[in-house]
Amino acid sequence: MQDHGELITRAQAWLDEDPDQETREELAKLLAAAPGDPAAADDLAARFAGTLQFGTAGLRGELGAGPMRMNRSVVIRAAAGLAAYLKAKGHTNGLVVIGYDARHKSADFARDTAAVMTGAGLRAAVLPRPLPTPVLAFAIRHLGAVAGVEVTASHNPPRDNGYKVYLGDGSQIVPPADGEIAAEIDAVRSLHDVPRPDGGRQTLGEDVLEAYLARTDAVLASGSPRTARTVYTAMHGVGKDTLLAAFARAGFPEPVLVAEQAEPDPDFPTVAFPNPEEPGAMDLSFATAREARPDLVIANDPDADRCAVAVPAGDGGWRMLRGDEVGALLAAHLVRRGATGTFAESIVSSSLLGRIAEAAGLPYEETLTGFKWIARVEGLRYGYEEALGYCVDPEGVRDKDGITAALLITELASELKEAGLTLLDLLDDLAVEHGLHATDQLSVRVEDLSLIAAAMRRLRERQPERLAGLAVTRAEDLTKGTETLPPTDGLRYTLDGARVIVRPSGTEPKLKCYLEVVVPVGDRSGLPQAHERAAELLAALKRDLAAAAGI
Repeated sequence: MQDHGELITRAQAWLDEDPDQETREELAKLLAAAPGDPAAADDLAARFAGTLQFGTAGLRGELGAGPMRMNRSVVIRAAAGLAAYLKAKGHTNGLVVIGYDARHKSADFARDTAAVMTGAGLRAAVLPRPLPTPVLAFAIRHLGAVAGVEVTASHNPPRDNGYKVYLGDGSQIVPPADGEIAAEIDAVRSLHDVPRPDGGRQTLGEDVLEAYLARTDAVLASGSPRTARTVYTAMHGVGKDTLLAAFARAGFPEPVLVAEQAEPDPDFPTVAFPNPEEPGAMDLSFATAREARPDLVIANDPDADRCAVAVPAGDGGWRMLRGDEVGALLAAHLVRRGATGTFAESIVSSSLLGRIAEAAGLPYEETLTGFKWIARVEGLRYGYEEALGYCVDPEGVRDKDGITAALLITELASELKEAGLTLLDLLDDLAVEHGLHATDQLSVRVEDLSLIAAAMRRLRERQPERLAGLAVTRAEDLTKGTETLPPTDGLRYTLDGARVIVRPSGTEPKLKCYLEVVVPVGDRSGLPQAHERAAELLAALKRDLAAAAGI
């Protein structure tokens, strides 16, 4: 427990340095209320219980005053740490490109980052306006930058923001770079020691976006059909203008917009969570689709690095495709187009990709969770992760890209449409050829992070012997690493015809359990029974795993 006097001293010192009027007033009110208000005192203590730590490719957290929140003071320190790291690596005059989304404070955080970089003797260039994260990832390599920063919290709730860091290869940071940057951040004693000149930064023009859009041409096959009609939602984010421009270049029919979600809005008023995977997030899209009757529905998350797809269901409704299903469809499409190179995915994604690659005679690789690992696979041609992330043009963007993924899935839908088929027909073909690979997820959001640690400890201390009636044939504690994977906080269970992976989320207060079952199909007549069996097994896996973990 923090000493009250020390807490007040730390908070007052933070307040004295805070460059933001809004968070200064917020913290001043807390300091004034804390002596007589237990709730204010607890809030103040929580904000100074530590500092936000570099996690998945940078920082992410709730907006507000104090070192445990996202604010200008925290961002300035992070930028100073990144600048010091870059200079220590010899990039004394290197270019740092900075992008940002439309969330609260994103533009401020981008300007502060640029000021810190120029104050450190580096060159800073800021994208011209809020743009998709893939544009920033592209711009790093396109401009020959030594690093890039994207200010975004992706699909997190509106109260959050984040700070995603890339190095000059266009990939997100991984160890040991994250730890080295964190050490430089810790070395920043006072904001007064961080020069932040008003001038010196460059605001990039539209030519960077035009170069990105020109690169999207490489995603599609010359002369391929472009007939599929789409409904599109930007989920209150920054994807609309870039996606519409890319679709117009490609010659696809203009997408019908979900009007209520088309324009950027940092409050995300129509959704509880601005994530296409969350219940209810796609309701407005489906309502629009019932009127427009398109061939497919496409959704980006707010920074447009993810892509969700829904297709007409036989009952007149719409079915969301799982990320693993879209991942397999795009892989099959690229194989049919003669793609060469390595296909890669994270360990929590469906093993179907490995079957597709093997059948095509292509190299295949598994990585830890996150595109910071997938993007680093040598010879990468295609990579995906079940959380709606797809890298279909690694030479252009070494990260997930919801714009180019949308183009490629719409091209595939167009080709199938010309043949009188649908995406669901192709999924059935893949199931017949490789077995039905059905996936699901048990995801538990918590307020108290200790519940996640307790669940992981419970599973480690008492390993399940059977799940869904299937024997656990192998149990791996991934904190020890494997022959092909570095250590990570996770557990992997191999069963007869199934696989389970349990891990804490790297970006949200969630425990995530990834489930996969593989059911033989035979011919197409066996598909209904295979789907029924897969659904039964997945439901039983969820039930048994929740009991074993105590969640």
